[in-house]
Amino acid sequence: MARMDALYPPIEPFAEQRLPVGGGHVLHVEQCGHPEGFPALFLHGGPGSHTRPLHRRFFDPGFYRIVLFDQRGCGRSTPLGHTEHNTTRHLVEDIEALRSRLGVERLMLFGGSWGATLAMAYAAAHPQRVAAMVLRGVFLGTRREVDWYLGGLGELVPQAWQALARGEGEDLLARYHALVGRRDEAAARRWVAYEEALMRFDSGQSPSDPGPAGESVLARARVQLHYLSHECFLEPGELLSGLSRIGDTPVRIIQGERDQVCPPGAALEVAKRLPRAELRLVERGGHSAAGPEMAQALRRATDELRTRLRGLGTR
Repeated sequence: MARMDALYPPIEPFAEQRLPVGGGHVLHVEQCGHPEGFPALFLHGGPGSHTRPLHRRFFDPGFYRIVLFDQRGCGRSTPLGHTEHNTTRHLVEDIEALRSRLGVERLMLFGGSWGATLAMAYAAAHPQRVAAMVLRGVFLGTRREVDWYLGGLGELVPQAWQALARGEGEDLLARYHALVGRRDEAAARRWVAYEEALMRFDSGQSPSDPGPAGESVLARARVQLHYLSHECFLEPGELLSGLSRIGDTPVRIIQGERDQVCPPGAALEVAKRLPRAELRLVERGGHSAAGPEMAQALRRATDELRTRLRGLGTR
């Protein structure tokens, strides 16, 4: 099944807005689907990435009020690439501010990779506001996972890794955090090229150049390095211990068995802590939500949750 067949048809927003959230940050927010439908909030990955039109298509537009926003410093939110007043705690409270602005009591959260991290962090902080969750390619924000990203994974894309490492043995994370902090666009481009090479390897495509260096590439690298260099602003074990607050919330964990970027171990650990969650291992699935098997499984998860969410009040 092709990705285009697995998802709902393309859809345009019925509303876009700017949401000031403090610290000089203003979020770009868009809504599509059913204006009176059950609110489904898409949380993009990264850190440092942004929302895309594809992300609207995992949800039934006749049932869901689909909400997407670019996180602090990302995409069309401003100021682009700024890391001041930009931590996981800030992002969690941004979700709460957005929920309040939407005028709804509860949300369905949909997040992959870093988006899954953020969904779990928000659910632990505001469990009464979460009606259901779909998590994909679970990432717990640990240094061990980051070391794998910068170490073992490099063997899969040796050319991109060699371009990143440049033959130096020092801590790559610290080095690139410093370089990009000094607005070194060449360093930012190498950092983003490594990420792009991994994502294309995961999807079975050949690595390609991420495009000309510029402010968007610099911003993406700056925000990602800011989070990864600070252990994603999470205490050791914080996400897993917070899962106990989620209780009986319906959770679907969609994990690609072939996911190399966020291997299945983290998803299995989360499933152990949430005995009522449903873990679905996608045999031919990788990390990308756009792969046909993963896209189909993710759409199926949001479709199935309609039965659980139908009839729940949102205001």
